[in-house]
Amino acid sequence: MEIDIQKRKIGLNFKENGAAEIRLWAPLAAQVSILIADRELTLQLFDEGYGYWYLQTDQVRKNDQYRFKITSLTDGETLERADPAALFQEEGPNGPSTAFDLNAFSWTDADWKGVDLNNLVIYELHTGTFTPDGDFAAIEAKLDYLVEFGITAIEIMPVAQFSGNRNWGYDGVFPFAVQNTYGGPSSLQHLVNACHAKGLAVILDVVYNHVGPEGNYFSDFGEYFTDKYQTPWGKAINFDDAGCDAVRNYFIENALMWFRDFHIDALRLDAVHAIKDFSPVHILADIKTYTEKLSQTTGRAYQLIAELDLNDERYIRHQSEYGYGMDAQWVDEFHHALRVCTGQVKEGYYSDFNGVADLAKSYQDAYVYTGQYSPHRQRKFGMPLQQVSGAKFVVFSQNHDQVGNRMLGERSSVLVSFEMLKLMAGAVFCSPFLPLIFMGEEWAETNPFQFFVSHSDEELIEAVRKGRKAEFAAFHTHGEIPDPQAASTFEHSKLDWDKTGEPNHKIMLSYYKTLIALRKKHPVLANLDRRNVQAEAFPEQNCIVLRRWKDSEEILALFNFSKQKQTLSIDPSFQHALVLLDSSLTQWNGPNLESNHIVAESQLNLFSESILILYKADA
Repeated sequence: MEIDIQKRKIGLNFKENGAAEIRLWAPLAAQVSILIADRELTLQLFDEGYGYWYLQTDQVRKNDQYRFKITSLTDGETLERADPAALFQEEGPNGPSTAFDLNAFSWTDADWKGVDLNNLVIYELHTGTFTPDGDFAAIEAKLDYLVEFGITAIEIMPVAQFSGNRNWGYDGVFPFAVQNTYGGPSSLQHLVNACHAKGLAVILDVVYNHVGPEGNYFSDFGEYFTDKYQTPWGKAINFDDAGCDAVRNYFIENALMWFRDFHIDALRLDAVHAIKDFSPVHILADIKTYTEKLSQTTGRAYQLIAELDLNDERYIRHQSEYGYGMDAQWVDEFHHALRVCTGQVKEGYYSDFNGVADLAKSYQDAYVYTGQYSPHRQRKFGMPLQQVSGAKFVVFSQNHDQVGNRMLGERSSVLVSFEMLKLMAGAVFCSPFLPLIFMGEEWAETNPFQFFVSHSDEELIEAVRKGRKAEFAAFHTHGEIPDPQAASTFEHSKLDWDKTGEPNHKIMLSYYKTLIALRKKHPVLANLDRRNVQAEAFPEQNCIVLRRWKDSEEILALFNFSKQKQTLSIDPSFQHALVLLDSSLTQWNGPNLESNHIVAESQLNLFSESILILYKADA
């Protein structure tokens, strides 16, 4: 089957004349039919070759509930299964599929052309816990808040259909179906349209490295998985073994659908290091090629942002330079180094990081490990970067993983001081990279973000509980692990919007807003050319001096992660520089009554756990 850039060709799709086109890849079947139980209707599909079965009919209506009846090629037994490319599982993963018309929505964003990566200020959110109602419509009600705050893109954690109504989303089992409890596909289209009307881009987190456990019936259709590799979450998806052509098309079609039919602006590809593919053309490169073809057709810019734990530039290198062509990647190492700077315990993978020295390296090199020995991995790791643009890298002081993968799901607000929170935020927004905020971080939310599921299989539930306990063996954290299956774990993870009006939280919110505005409007901070960056660490003082410039303008950002005042030497030309931001001021609930830090020529006093940003321009 050849992929059509203009329309989805797999699953059930409606043509303009109302007829339904149905195509299923089921090479293990001797016969395939579609069943409409409510009308006692059975229609046989025809063998199209290469494992595909096809039917065009006017007997299937919009919103019909349907399943496929598959007769096995080997033993003649029959199975009834939902559509693996279903767009809507109204009754969850174990129910029938709903015939949904992707083209029925009336879009009003014709003038929207996408966003430039350089302008992204990303706000990561989880649909179920972002608001009390926990659905797409409730996110819409908060869009004005996000715009006024300064956000330019929301990043939505995975919405592919999972079991139950509580899940991070990485257990999705219908990659094309939008979670029923969030509002389903039409509600997601409505949200994206509303975002574009307000100037907000939408990034969607998708999972192409594994499929969740409950409701996963892919193996009944064909060779979707391979035994050649394993992932930490189960069987690897078959991208390079026998039968892989149709599987590759399935995920390429998925990416194209989000861009074309849901008007998503960027996909954040989960843990691409767990995608195993030794094909001559890697599946990520294939997705990129088709994405570019679609962009040429629609005139819109689409971005592919990879979560990557390999420090391998090949993923973000352009395809003309034998790379995979990803537009950007998450940099966990910036976060890890920043966390260690704050004095948090060096356990597990944090043991590889040396605080200010490594954070200074990340400011300049993005990666901390560029080929040196990693004690945690017990081997050399990473490679030096040739890429210049900081727009290739997304950094953060918190995200869903780094909060939720703690045993108790504690946010930074309960791990470090108020002053340190401001310093951590400043460290992110002063970077020459793309900043990401995790929902609630901006007002120092104290509610945790814990790991939660709502499976129905008791054996699976117990396996998840045991797996969660085993995950923390390296961290030696004391206390009881919250039960992932308990509704209370989910409820405790919801944001408390009432805090935004409380004094300290209100100050933090105002501080973040000021940081974002400074980042967006100041030509030096908005410039993401990594060649114009110089960072120096002072380990004995636990301080960093970050210098950035553009043309004749220059900023000096000074970070003091220690609990004492520190005196630093600065370039004499900054002695009479303008103070752009001083987190120690009483305005931000700090201890400092005035912003004059200069104590002598080229000497500056920096308050404990604070950031000071100075600016000068040469005449």
